[in-house]
Amino acid sequence: VFGKDINLVLVLNNLSSERKSVRVDMSASTILYTRRAVAEILKAATSVELGPKQGKHIRVKIPYTHYGRYLTTDKRIQVTALCEVMRSNGLKLLVEKTIILEDTNIIIKLPRRVVVNKAVSLEISYANPLPEPVSRCVLLVTLMNQQVKINLARLAPRERSKIYFEFTPRRAGPLQLQVDFSCDKFSHVKGFVTIAVAPA
Repeated sequence: VFGKDINLVLVLNNLSSERKSVRVDMSASTILYTRRAVAEILKAATSVELGPKQGKHIRVKIPYTHYGRYLTTDKRIQVTALCEVMRSNGLKLLVEKTIILEDTNIIIKLPRRVVVNKAVSLEISYANPLPEPVSRCVLLVTLMNQQVKINLARLAPRERSKIYFEFTPRRAGPLQLQVDFSCDKFSHVKGFVTIAVAPA
């Protein structure tokens, strides 16, 4: 989840009946959705001895403090592990994983029934998932082809807050509400709901 430390496990298995020595070079970078690297956030190397038919786990931790300021709005991190079996004529194995960090910041609560030409009040809850305060918080609400910009107070570390948003639907049928939350440390955290508007 965005704002938390990332914990990974690399599993190595020796399927042969001979002892193996493996060198593991690990790296991680924040990337764009096109897979273009933005910034390297982890570089580590280790060696592992594997007995016949033995497996071992290598644990890797990427703290938020290492990746937070380098993350793009795509919220993607590419992790690679190059595993080289020593004394085996250069046998190598490359393991890659792309991590897409989830946002759990926006929660939109609707009343049980929404009716044409009757005022509706929605609860929009938003959060700072980071271990540090954020400021210059802005909520952009898009509804019925109109955008409303709402300036919000700063949020303490891990703080959640909420506002109430009122509107009056003018026609029956599905209506999409989109919310976009930005601040000085991250931007474009989105949430949306489809509202079923009943006839009067």
